[in-house]
Amino acid sequence: MRAATNRSATPGRDIIVVNGADEEVGQDFKAAVHQGDGILHRAFSVYLFDQQSRLLLQQRSELKPLWPGYWSNSCCSHPRPGETTREAAARRLQEELGLVRIQSLSFLFKFQYHARYGESAAEHEVCSVFAAIADQPQRIDRREVAQTRYVTASLLDRQLRDRPQRYTPWLQMAWKQIRADHWPVINRMVGEAA
Repeated sequence: MRAATNRSATPGRDIIVVNGADEEVGQDFKAAVHQGDGILHRAFSVYLFDQQSRLLLQQRSELKPLWPGYWSNSCCSHPRPGETTREAAARRLQEELGLVRIQSLSFLFKFQYHARYGESAAEHEVCSVFAAIADQPQRIDRREVAQTRYVTASLLDRQLRDRPQRYTPWLQMAWKQIRADHWPVINRMVGEAA
């Protein structure tokens, strides 16, 4: 694996490279951290639920270099240097989905994963997972998102079992943990928002 270089002299190195404990060890370019086997970097995934406990899924734009056209969680991206992961999640929810009012953006857990995409690219992330209650997307950035849809938890469970090839690997990994360990938190959040 290539070592990341520090950002100090080069603009555009805005992906935070981390060690296994999610401690920053440098910054690098977005394209660089996804080449080959990838470089371990900081990321987040947000799972937005409506007041019926349905999850908002997004289909990734065909313009995305990794997993274009795949269905994924509501929003995912990377914090910038100097930005907390929670701040980055709120920023990307506004940029991708036009959402400015989010109820209780709650941290659930963090996990590390590695997933290859084809022969020459990969995701290698320490990913913080958040959940929130939100209304319908107000404005979708078509460079990022092709379309959105709400699904029930049971329907997503079945689709991930029967058609996993349609979904991003990080969604599949995080969803199992959400369902196994964090579903009572989601139910409580939905109940409080009603």
